[in-house]
Amino acid sequence: MQIVTPELGLIFWQLVIFGIVLLLLRAFAWKPILSSLKERESSIDDALRMADQAKLEMQQLKAGNEKLLADARMERDRILKEATEVSNQLIETAKTKATEEGGRMIVQAREAIQNEKNAALAEVKNTAAKLSIDIAERILRRELADQPAQQQLVDSYLKEVNLN
Repeated sequence: MQIVTPELGLIFWQLVIFGIVLLLLRAFAWKPILSSLKERESSIDDALRMADQAKLEMQQLKAGNEKLLADARMERDRILKEATEVSNQLIETAKTKATEEGGRMIVQAREAIQNEKNAALAEVKNTAAKLSIDIAERILRRELADQPAQQQLVDSYLKEVNLN
């Protein structure tokens, strides 16, 4: 049973060696391990704080982007509305101009037609007058070919003049 029960000297030396190892570990290993743990803990805390800050910044950017999108949509709608109004004005202006131009062209066409009609009537009258004069001249030549017929015509004209 000696192997199982340790002696007092063995326990003493084990305690002394354990104490020395404990002091050496505390002096050389424990402080660096604790400092690296504290350093790791602080870096994790910093990383978490930075992540929260980044999350807040992302939310602010998202809100800003949504505001920009809303503003862009409003601007687009305003521009489309203005473009529609301008196109409607252009259409109305074109219709008005076309109506005025059509009316002016109709008036000009009527005037041209009237002028052509008057010219045609004048030409017809001139032609009719020329024909009448030619016919009258031919009739008078044939009727007044001899002297007694001329005398008789002059007498009849004088009688008509006196009667009127």
